[in-house]
Amino acid sequence: MGNKKILIVEDDVVLRDVLKEKLLQKGYVMSAVEDGEQALQHMAEDKPDLILLDILMPRKGGMEVMEEMNQDDELKKIPVIVISNSGQPVEVQRAKKLGAKEFLIKAVFDPNEVLEKVEKVLNESSTNAVSFGGGEEDEDSTTVVELDDKETKDVSNKEKFSEARRGNKCKILVVEDDKFLRELFVRKMFNEGFDVDSAIDAEQAFDVLKKKKPEIILLDLILPGVDGFEILGQIKKDDKLKDIPVMVISNLGQKEDIDRAMKLGAVDFLIKANYTLDEIITRVLIVLNKK
Repeated sequence: MGNKKILIVEDDVVLRDVLKEKLLQKGYVMSAVEDGEQALQHMAEDKPDLILLDILMPRKGGMEVMEEMNQDDELKKIPVIVISNSGQPVEVQRAKKLGAKEFLIKAVFDPNEVLEKVEKVLNESSTNAVSFGGGEEDEDSTTVVELDDKETKDVSNKEKFSEARRGNKCKILVVEDDKFLRELFVRKMFNEGFDVDSAIDAEQAFDVLKKKKPEIILLDLILPGVDGFEILGQIKKDDKLKDIPVMVISNLGQKEDIDRAMKLGAVDFLIKANYTLDEIITRVLIVLNKK
């Protein structure tokens, strides 16, 4: 399957590059565009074997792309895996009726799982000559995947990134044990001009805090050993650290979790699946501007 052509349609450059790199490593022939109009033009010219399609994009969104694909006898045969910021039932059902083979929630997905879905869909397409679209599929044919956190992606901190932009070299500490998500945050923050350190647990986090004082901390709650609540509590009890704003970014979203974090001193609480990387950075900048 490694010689198959895959088109990634995603407007977030970091996420697009990570997915492209992962699939290139497996030998796929990769192309990537940032909006629906470019995608349709590329499909007509190159006829990819599979498409990874974002839903919310500039100029033309993923649903519109699938609608137009269904009006073309050739394009409607191309299988599509949807990647989206949300998994609302109405969105899933609409994508399914338009023929999407899989539905992945991108804020929490693992590239290894994406690879598995790609291979599964390509195998089905080759074996059964599955036609895209039409809405006649079995109810169970589309899978909604909220992928678990796993260590999968290693992006070196030595990579060359663009000059400082919105981040203006502000020091930021990311505490996240999932390797893929952590490096995704780090890479995005570097691209936006932040001076970024990262840690996978309490020990590493406090090692960083002994050496340098960040201007803001992004803190996951579910961590190995000492959890994020305890880390937050320790930070706020330390006279040298307590004035550092801490933004919680977690898969947890129960009211009691949010209330507990805010009571301990968090300045913001973001549920991972509800925010894009750009939206998280915007919230970070709002907090920094208030300092």
